[in-house]
This record gives sequence, C-alpha cells and structure tokens, in this order.
Amino acid sequence: MDKQNWWQEAVIYQIYPRSFQDSNGDGIGDIKGIISRLDYLEKLGITGIWLSPVYKSPNDDNGYDISDYESIMDEFGTMADMETLISEAEKRGIKIIMDLVVNHTSDEHPWFIEARKSEKSKYRDYYIWRDAADDGSLPNDLKSLFGGSAWQWDETAGQYYLHLFSKKQPDLNWENEALRQAVYDMMNFWIDKGIGGFRMDVIDLIGKQPDKDITGNGPKLHDYLKEMHQATFGGKNLLTVGETWGATPEIAKQYSNPANKELSMVFQFEHIGLDEAEGKSKWDLAPLKISKLKEVFSKWQTELGDEGWNSLFWNNHDLPRIVSRWGNDKEYRVESAKMLAILLHMMKGTPYIYQGEEIGMTNSPVTDIQQIDDIESRNMYYERLEEGYSKEEILTSINAKGRDNARTSMQWNAQDNAGFTTGKPWLAVNPNYKQINVEAALKDKNSIFYTYQKLIALRKENPLIIWGEFELLTETEEEVFAYVRSYMGEKWLIVANFSAKNNSFSTEGTVKEILIHNYSDGQINLKGSTLRPYEAFVVKL
Repeated sequence: MDKQNWWQEAVIYQIYPRSFQDSNGDGIGDIKGIISRLDYLEKLGITGIWLSPVYKSPNDDNGYDISDYESIMDEFGTMADMETLISEAEKRGIKIIMDLVVNHTSDEHPWFIEARKSEKSKYRDYYIWRDAADDGSLPNDLKSLFGGSAWQWDETAGQYYLHLFSKKQPDLNWENEALRQAVYDMMNFWIDKGIGGFRMDVIDLIGKQPDKDITGNGPKLHDYLKEMHQATFGGKNLLTVGETWGATPEIAKQYSNPANKELSMVFQFEHIGLDEAEGKSKWDLAPLKISKLKEVFSKWQTELGDEGWNSLFWNNHDLPRIVSRWGNDKEYRVESAKMLAILLHMMKGTPYIYQGEEIGMTNSPVTDIQQIDDIESRNMYYERLEEGYSKEEILTSINAKGRDNARTSMQWNAQDNAGFTTGKPWLAVNPNYKQINVEAALKDKNSIFYTYQKLIALRKENPLIIWGEFELLTETEEEVFAYVRSYMGEKWLIVANFSAKNNSFSTEGTVKEILIHNYSDGQINLKGSTLRPYEAFVVKL
C-alpha cells in the first residue's frame, strides 16, 4: 500500500446540508450556513467534509434524486456559494468530498424527460426499459429497496422502467457508453472546481443485470470503475469511497487495492447489520452481540492487510445515532459516546464522523407517522400495517433504525431551534438540544467534543494509528473489546468496556503512558482491574 495519500491520514466529517446550519431563516440548512461553521470544524481538526448532495433535485429522497448534476439546489444556494465553500474550506486545510449519485437520477432529469418521449431518443438507452411480460404482468420480481416492485409502468413511454429505489429515481443503464461518458464529464466538471474527491452512493449497483436478477456486484462493475478511474480521478490523489452494502474483505480488496486502479476505499456494512434478526430486514430488531462485533471488526482490520484500505464509521445520514443504538443515551451518554469514539478511531483506516456525533447527539423518537419525513420509513410503515403489524411495533422499529434520527437539526446552542434556524426547521429539532449542544460542549473541558479532538490529533501525530498492525485480545470477558496496535517497535493497548456494568480486565505488560481515557480520574492497572460502565482507554505499553 502506497503511503503517499493524504486520505490515509485524514479524518472526514459528513455534513447533511439540510440539517447543518440555516443562514436565511427558511428552516433548511444551506451552503452559506456551512461556510459560517468552518472555523468550528477546523477547531475539531478534521481534514475533509463529505457533503451529502447539494445538486438540483425535486427532493423526493432528500437530494439523492438529482435533476441536474452541474447546478445547486435553490434551497442550498448558488454555484458561487459552492465555489466559496471549496476555497474557504481549503484555506483551513479541509477538502470537500462530493456525494456522487450515479446509480439513478431523478425522473425530472432532462435525460429521463427525453428518454420517455421516444424509443428513438438517444437518451432512451440511458435508462433501463422493459416491455410487460406476455400476460401483461411485470417484467420480473425484482423489488425496490424502498418497498414494492422495482418496475414502474410509464404511460408516455409504453414500457416499464427500473427503479431500485423510489419510483422517482429511475436507474441509469451503465451498459450505455454515452451515458458513462456523460457521467465522467460531470465528474471532471467537479474535479476542475477543486474538490477533494467523491463518496459514491450505492456504487456496487451500477453493474446490475436486471434480467438475471443481479443487482449488486454485477459482472462488469469493476470494468466500469477502472474506466471511471482512468477517465476522471486517476493520478489526482483524490479520495474515492464507494458505498458497497454487499462487500466482503475479498471484494473490498478488488475495489481498494491501488494496483487495481479503482477506488481509495469502500464503506462496508457488515458490522451495521449485527442488530437485526438473521435473514430479516433492518426493521427486525435483535440485540447486539459484542463477540460478533469484535469478530467482524477484527476480520476487516486483518484481512485487508496491505492490499486494501478500511473506512471506519458508526453513523451516517442513513443510520440511527450510535450513542442511542449501541451506547447508552440515558445514564452513560457521555461515557458511552467517548468509548465508541476511542474504540473506532484507534483502528486502521480512514474515520468518518457524522455531524453531531462529536457532541453525542441522540435519536429523536416519534409517536406518530405524521412526524416522519423519511420516504423509506413511511413506505415501510404502510407496508407493515397491511401485513398486520401493530402501529406500536412499527414505530418501535422506526425509532430504533429510522433515517430521520440522523437528520434532525445540528444542535449548536440552547436558543430557539438549537441555533440551527430563525425560522421553522424542516424536521423537528430533538427536544434535548438545551442540554446537548456545541456551545455547552466547547465550554466543558471533559466533553465528548474534546475526546474527538484529541483522537484526531493523536492520529495526525502517530504513524502507528495509520500503519500499525492490529491484534484482537481474545482472552477477555464477552463485553470487553480490547486490541493492540503495533508499529516499528511501539505498542498501544486499546480497551473498551462495551457495557453498562462493571467488567474485569487483565493482561501482560506495563503502562508507559496513558494517551486517552474517558474517565477523568483514570488510574490503570493492567494486572487486573475493574472496568467501570463504558470505560475506555488507550495506553502506550
């Protein structure tokens, strides 16, 4: 693995623009709002911002349905604002990573509008069309990830089109060379603006072959990525991270081995599925087994070796807040949020922080479907009602896993609407903003914020975190997650009590230096000590 890439030492912060900071009082976050908060992000110490989509969009799926890739959504500002954001971030040593959504477009994209009009249109083949089956039924049984069939009849076109997500998100046909070239031209448009790379939405689906029921990891997927690499970001030292729900370590090496000339890294989600009932969906809840979590992380840390690169994350705009999910957002919110941060940030790979994670923002439970904005949650609610689930059962699932949990406004201060907007926020603010907010976090030297700041600083100063070997300690209690990182004769021990109860811990070695500890009165004895609830520390041996 080449050690010359800025992104191997980077920490990336994800911004969901609708919810970060509103500058004009319309209740929707915008680009000028982000610019106004860059000093805060510089203080945190991050190196890059992954910006969820800001392109023109009718907002059927909150901007992941794009109608013009080279314009900015009016609600978010102008292209001039975007250029200012790129240059102002650069001044603070922060690169902007654009969200690239090229599995599908909006049905309001000019390509699709033209495609529907005629089979002779050059854009027709930019999308995936099929006739009805001989008996007039659907082309096949492919399902949309948002519920229902993946095929939608189009009256104007007289055919069905494929949509793996919302019916307002028709899938692009990557087998069409002209379409691929148009995508690469658009990517180069953004690269020329000075961005630092791309996060690639559901990129493992672009090789789909719907007639063979293949959606993820299609046979031509890696050919397309190699071609994309060559036509756009190859040789430019940009960060490229693919969202790949079906990746195994072997597949991840294909994507991220520099010799293959594809991507820098992928987001894999194996750890994220550990609290769902086996063989069911994310809505079917199951308790997290810490032993399983250790196994999955250890596998990804060791099996990629030097042939691939890891991304490290707990949260994003599609996932619930980690402190509510696997921490303890009641009695031990601060301790468990710090524990989760320490555990993840000491691993090998590029860490991603989702807005508000660094102050321990929590899920925001709802009591009625009317309080929910997210299309995925809403579709699931009505589907499950028809299947006979009770309203209470469905809301329990949504409160645990719904995407709105991550999308409530960033909590800046204890003033109205958490300082996010002077207007009415597009999604209700979490009521706990008076206690949990940036202003309070910055005033408290023991806050979660300063743990994240310290972890980022440690990564910048210590090659061990970036390049060191990883070894899981297996002789521990079930709920104690402990591992060693070693590099050039130096050894660090990372210990986390993933539990609200005391657990014992003991290992060989003596403490040379305490590097970080989430209990401020920390005394550490490796020869046998009792770990308090969610206690976590990093020591040099």
